[in-house]
Amino acid sequence: MTDNKMIICRCEEVTYGELVETAEKFGCTPRELKLRTRAGMGYCGGRTCRSAVDSIALAATERDISEITLKYQPPIRPVSFGKLGDVTK
Repeated sequence: MTDNKMIICRCEEVTYGELVETAEKFGCTPRELKLRTRAGMGYCGGRTCRSAVDSIALAATERDISEITLKYQPPIRPVSFGKLGDVTK
């Protein structure tokens, strides 16, 4: 038994219950579930919740072998710590 209030995506505060309900209601693919709930679209880019979102979507629908699973989203441009800490006077 899983707690429906358990947060799966910490960045966007998406719960297990929201993911399951959305996946069952719309028969979502992993990508569609991500777009409908914003799970995996926060600061970490899905590094912590991607596999859970993928699993929940796949449990609600049949998997198409040609379908690509969710991926991690790195930052667009890496920024060095020197640039982040650079203070101009």
